[in-house]
Amino acid sequence: MREGKITRSTKETEIAVGVNLDGSGRAEIATGIGFLDHMLDLLARHARIDLAVKAKGDLHIDQHHTTEDVGIVLGQAVKKALGDMRGITRYAAVHVPMDETLTRVAIDISGRPVLVFRVEFPRDKIGEFDVDLVREFFQAFTTNAGVTLHVETLYGDNSHHVAESCFKGLARALRAAVALDPAAKNEIPSTKGSLG
Repeated sequence: MREGKITRSTKETEIAVGVNLDGSGRAEIATGIGFLDHMLDLLARHARIDLAVKAKGDLHIDQHHTTEDVGIVLGQAVKKALGDMRGITRYAAVHVPMDETLTRVAIDISGRPVLVFRVEFPRDKIGEFDVDLVREFFQAFTTNAGVTLHVETLYGDNSHHVAESCFKGLARALRAAVALDPAAKNEIPSTKGSLG
């Protein structure tokens, strides 16, 4: 089983994340931020990974530190679960519709953390959730997972739908990229002979 468990404790947050890349989409999520819980739940479901997230943060200040730090620890757990990345498909790209919204997500499990995030939100908030935190989460995940990730919403009128299409796009792209390629069993998918 390709699993990763990471904990992180700072003066701002305490985060524990467990990931099983060969899971069934089971999620146990408790961040204290309802919208983030919803996004992580659907990430697990559509990526078909088992995901456990427990977070305690300084929510009396705002949701920034908790959201960013969950992204950091999730990225680290995914990277740990991937190991030397032997046999993975590595690349994937998807288009995800969410009602009137369409988002394109492409990923390369490259070991080179780069995020291109071309997403505009019609509103500043989704309930109490600041939409700027969507990018913060994706940046933290990308940097710590060591992936190249391109996220672009082509169009959309509803901020909830825009955010959800981004998370579902990440889920579906991640699902395909971490899948083991039967034609390349035990091979590292790089001419360099290593990733990361």
